[in-house]
Amino acid sequence: MDKLVIEGGSRLAGEVRISGAKNAALPILCAALLSTEPLVLENVPDLNDIGTMLALLAQMGVRVTREGSTVSLDASTLDNPTAPYEMVKTMRASILVLGPLVARCGIAKVSLPGGCAIGARPVDQHIKGLQAMGAEVSVEHGYVQARVSQLKGARLFTDMVTVTGTENLMMAACLADGETVIENAAREPEVVDLAQCLSAMGARISGAGTDVIRIRGVDRLHGARHRIMPDRIETGTFLCAAAATGGEVRLLGTSTGYLDAVVDKLMDAGCDIVSEKTPQHEAIVLRAPARLKAVSIRTSPYPAFPTDMQAQFMAINCVAEGSAVIRETIFENRFMHAVELIRLGADIKIDGNTAFVTGVQRLQGATVMATDLRASASLVVAGLVAEGETHVERIYHLDRGYEHIEAKLTGLGARIRREKA
Repeated sequence: MDKLVIEGGSRLAGEVRISGAKNAALPILCAALLSTEPLVLENVPDLNDIGTMLALLAQMGVRVTREGSTVSLDASTLDNPTAPYEMVKTMRASILVLGPLVARCGIAKVSLPGGCAIGARPVDQHIKGLQAMGAEVSVEHGYVQARVSQLKGARLFTDMVTVTGTENLMMAACLADGETVIENAAREPEVVDLAQCLSAMGARISGAGTDVIRIRGVDRLHGARHRIMPDRIETGTFLCAAAATGGEVRLLGTSTGYLDAVVDKLMDAGCDIVSEKTPQHEAIVLRAPARLKAVSIRTSPYPAFPTDMQAQFMAINCVAEGSAVIRETIFENRFMHAVELIRLGADIKIDGNTAFVTGVQRLQGATVMATDLRASASLVVAGLVAEGETHVERIYHLDRGYEHIEAKLTGLGARIRREKA
């Protein structure tokens, strides 16, 4: 098992290219199941979760070809509409094959998924939506099993805003008979990216990016070529890392348009952020002060402050001037990184879903353990500013969501290396 060893104290400076978004790529990979023609995807990141999804699709009979960041998927030979537990136990996004399989094959057997242990993320909204569209759905022996002769358009209202639920039902509705309306839909940019890919394949979708999405079903979808959007959470993480170290960085291939809430908070903390955009070039430039000011945050669904950036902001608040209050409203178990940050000398007090953080002059290197994907990132950010060596263990979480993070940070001047734990 690998770990990262970080020698803190280096100021990050230079340029780094942001990878394609994991949370956009995963549902779009599943969209290939909806067509018998090839889907070619560009800017696909090299991540463990992506590898797991490609292996899952391959065992279903999909022909998968990868050259660098371009992936070609041919589902014309799809013959096994099953997602076994052994393949999906580490990745919640595996549930995203359910909607496309039911729509295309009329049958699916999908293991209840795993992923980060950050709280309950039930799939009941996915099931309820498919049932409203006429599918018979049951949960037996740890598997969601669904069957239908033809999905029917329906009016769907999700009890809670769910990104994967919105994506699953949107994909299923593309081949349904009639119009489907998803109310209380997720508005995340990754949902919009999926809708754009599906539209390129011939789907008839309107309203993506709002809380009401309309899908008019079609008989078939055709092949297409689509470029995955940049990863806004990787973007935010590198902005936080540069801000914590008093650095100056240019992030290439990404946009502030996906990150308004995060950019606003970093500017409140004292950073100067400029967006660069030309027809051939898009980038974000951040210049940070010698010491940040503490900023309070409250997580909420998009377009508010993302829960996936909460841990990274806790890390920068640990060394900022002043105190901050962090309220987590999405997941009930997403402060596990706080205990590890305290091991580095942070001043954090937890009360339910609220964390009170008072900045200290310096953190001190120690051995810490990653508990989930974004917690891993927060520990890396903290390690970059801690005195001495910080050892971040269990970084398999990190490898699920950040492409070659140690190489990218090294290119910005960080002293970081991967070792066997």
